[in-house]
Amino acid sequence: MSETRILLADDHALVRRGVRMILDNEPDLTVVAEAGDGAEVIDIATEDPPDLAILDIAMPRLTGLQAARQLSQRLPQLRILILTMYDNEEYLFEALKAGASGYVLKSVADRDLVEACRAAMRGEPFLYPAAVTALIRSYVDRATQGELPDKAITDREEEILKLVAEGNSSKDIADLLFISVKTVERHRANLMTKLGMRDRLELTRYAIRAGLIEP
Repeated sequence: MSETRILLADDHALVRRGVRMILDNEPDLTVVAEAGDGAEVIDIATEDPPDLAILDIAMPRLTGLQAARQLSQRLPQLRILILTMYDNEEYLFEALKAGASGYVLKSVADRDLVEACRAAMRGEPFLYPAAVTALIRSYVDRATQGELPDKAITDREEEILKLVAEGNSSKDIADLLFISVKTVERHRANLMTKLGMRDRLELTRYAIRAGLIEP
């Protein structure tokens, strides 16, 4: 049985420790690296690509969904699982669009995570039962009413929204994303217009509701 090399990402060390214990107990699964935020995930995975990345959704700098989108583009062979506390249809659909092979709830990680890892490495999806129901319901709705609406903001605007809400200056954001301050300001103005908001406080409240940062 070949060994699966895993990158585990969660901003809570205790959660990482617990998940690592579950995985390292299996002869075919080994955690080779850990990350505490989404940007760190990108750095580690790019430098030494693992076979599988297990990502929490709510992390600093880049969320698990944002990291998954980037990893899917940069490392198409990498398998990705989302491990989250959120039993939420919107996050589920975004995770699948971002390239994740599966969506596992932390509340049942001890039961589902190992099988989800093995399914991902076989190229098979893994979803908990309620997620399957949500997908079927979505398919029926789309078939009868048309496609689901697109997100209100672009992926880049979402990245900037998260960083603004975390208190970063325009220069900080420009440096982190390798774009100009002028471009950051333009995206920020577009966000204000699209979302009908006036200041950083309103953007921060929106980012919390959208699950981009923790309250």
